[in-house]
Amino acid sequence: MRRALLALALCLACGAAHAQTRSKAAPWAGLTADQQMILAPLRSDWDKLDAERRLKWIGIAKRYPQMKAEEQARVQRRMHAWAKLTPQQRREARENYKELAKNPKEKRTNLREQWAEYQRQQPTRPPLVQPPEPEVEAEAAVEPPADAPAESAEQPESSPAVPASPPQ
Repeated sequence: MRRALLALALCLACGAAHAQTRSKAAPWAGLTADQQMILAPLRSDWDKLDAERRLKWIGIAKRYPQMKAEEQARVQRRMHAWAKLTPQQRREARENYKELAKNPKEKRTNLREQWAEYQRQQPTRPPLVQPPEPEVEAEAAVEPPADAPAESAEQPESSPAVPASPPQ
């Protein structure tokens, strides 16, 4: 009987704690206009997020106004990138983060420096259009030897010469 009462008390306590967490982690409509503006990249997934994740994002939204402009831009970029990930990619990212967090501080710092160096070496954006091939001027074309047969006038100049197939 004592165990049953203890179990019942624990269930009630857990239920109350869960309800309190759920109320703090409001659905999208329960967020303030400022929170909705800040968390806009997450809107489509918001109601699918568990309460713990919602609370995390709400905490970020509360700190957002005190952030410097570059920090705000970084948060927005990361939120947009996060919103584009599939659920599987998000799980993998969380697992990778947990693994990296287990490393000593010196190793994490070294990894950050290596990543920053890698990103500095990458082009900011691939060229949208490839540069045109340089045109070969007629004077620069190689003259055929004097004893070579004359080509037909009907063959266009730009068509490549087809090599003769080897005898079989």
